[in-house]
Amino acid sequence: MADSEALPSLAGDPVAVEALLRAVFGVVVDEAIQKGTSVSQKVCEWKEPEELKQLLDLELRSQGESQKQILERCRAVIRYSVKTGHPRFFNQLFSGLDPHALAGRIITESLNTSQYTYEIAPVFVLMEEEVLRKLRALVGWSSGGGIFCPGGSISNMYAVNLARYQRYPDCKQRGLRTLPPLALFTSKECHYSIQKGAAFLGLGTDSVRVVKADERGKMVPEDLERQIGMAEAEGAVPFLVSATSGTTVLGAFDPLEAIADVCQRHGLWLHVDAAWGGSVLLSQTHRHLLDGIQRADSVAWNPHKLLAAGLQCSALLLQDTSNLLKRCHGSQASYLFQQDKFYDVALDTGDKVVQCGRRVDCLKLWLMWKAQGDQGLERRIDQAFVLARYLVEEMKKREGFELVMEPEFVNVCFWFVPPSLRGKQESPDYHERLSKVAPVLKERMVKEGSMMIGYQPHGTRGNFFRVVVANSALTCADMDFLLNELERLGQDL
Repeated sequence: MADSEALPSLAGDPVAVEALLRAVFGVVVDEAIQKGTSVSQKVCEWKEPEELKQLLDLELRSQGESQKQILERCRAVIRYSVKTGHPRFFNQLFSGLDPHALAGRIITESLNTSQYTYEIAPVFVLMEEEVLRKLRALVGWSSGGGIFCPGGSISNMYAVNLARYQRYPDCKQRGLRTLPPLALFTSKECHYSIQKGAAFLGLGTDSVRVVKADERGKMVPEDLERQIGMAEAEGAVPFLVSATSGTTVLGAFDPLEAIADVCQRHGLWLHVDAAWGGSVLLSQTHRHLLDGIQRADSVAWNPHKLLAAGLQCSALLLQDTSNLLKRCHGSQASYLFQQDKFYDVALDTGDKVVQCGRRVDCLKLWLMWKAQGDQGLERRIDQAFVLARYLVEEMKKREGFELVMEPEFVNVCFWFVPPSLRGKQESPDYHERLSKVAPVLKERMVKEGSMMIGYQPHGTRGNFFRVVVANSALTCADMDFLLNELERLGQDL
């Protein structure tokens, strides 16, 4: 007989359940929160895939394990995971750990409800609408619609689908055969989800007309006008323009006023992908970067990025007040959206989305906002800009750091030029050799666990680093460490 301690079932034993969860929460606080956000600890403990498989013992077996073993599993999961709340994690457009948002996420997971009807999610249905109202107000709308989506890519896809439905409502029932060739427009700096969304929705990637961007990565309105004319001349019907507020690599903000003028002249839906840059609307100092966003028909905004609300927290906001989301996506499932309920069925929001089950994404943002207020969140945004500027100015003082361009946001893009390449800019293989530096340094920093910075090629530019200055726990000392560490890791190159 197996040891009784190994039996995994805790059903009917509330004392054992409480003991397990308290122990797990203790592990989370110690390992993921305290150590995971401490500069004295590693950002990650790198292991090669085969070694990591062995360390984690991933195989699922017929017999359960003891509570002691399960707790060790929890520790191992955290130990070998990347600590995205760490101050030296600069790798993605999300980072940091807000304690109030985390508290909201814990409550959400514990309640384990689906946000499709007021019947089973009364608190969160009302809360979501209030949070969406607040976000819309920051965009500049006094009314409208919206929904929380599973990521900015889905928000962008929804916007395309809504614009198509508004133009051709018959396509919901009759499908693509009712449609002429359609054309949507976005810049070459757009997020890849625009292309993916066009493919997923049956429009095809050929329907995406790529508009030129200037040297700073901003859409060129004159080329947008030209592309619209070309599409019409080819027999396509333009229906949407997707502008970007905060591009992924360079952090560029498209000129929304000029783009809105073009859309207005041609009767096109204007969508603004502000997944990355939308949170700048909270800053009185920097919100001018999004001037004109109030003229958009739809906006995608990810508070899980610059606001650190925690993955995932992505809102699609609409200026429309005609319940377009429900008209476009609704199917009136009678077992879920009964029309003779004892409360106002307009509170059942599930028919606004393509999903059935929908997780609660509003609580973490709401709780954080309650704790911080507008002023606290504004300080967080402004501080990110201050630290990004500090990093840039410190780079200029050091040999071996070359900016790709002066940033206007918190994306700081640069090359680290190692000692062997300094002064060799005229060499025919200089750019090829420089392009190989970032991957080598990335491997070294990850394997040491000291920090994580993303890199990429971009157009004709070879690989360069992109530091994302977003974690609210960052200080000038972290910026200094970043520069010192790159110098240390690259001194022999």
